[in-house]
Amino acid sequence: MPDTKREIQELLVDYAGALRDGCVPTFLKSLEREEAHRIASSQQFQDAAEITRVLNGVGFAEKAATPNVGLFISRVDAKISSRLKKARASSRGRRRTGARSIDQIEKRTEKSI
Repeated sequence: MPDTKREIQELLVDYAGALRDGCVPTFLKSLEREEAHRIASSQQFQDAAEITRVLNGVGFAEKAATPNVGLFISRVDAKISSRLKKARASSRGRRRTGARSIDQIEKRTEKSI
């Protein structure tokens, strides 16, 4: 069970480790309500966390890889295009069947007149 009475310095060390390991969400989930309030109100923690982020960025700059979002965007565009084609095809089908039924109704009314 994690220590729930961590001081700001201990929380900063845990944050730095989580940032280095890439598991900040896990760190945030580990916080008790009291700890979260102390972090949110502590200017000391916020300043130190910013310095930690900068140092972490500098220290791991060579190993960091920026993701190529081009493939992701092209897949999203293809999915949107596919959905639009399906929507257009289904609306055309509805119009056709709707038109037939209106024609059939008109023919029926003409026959009954």
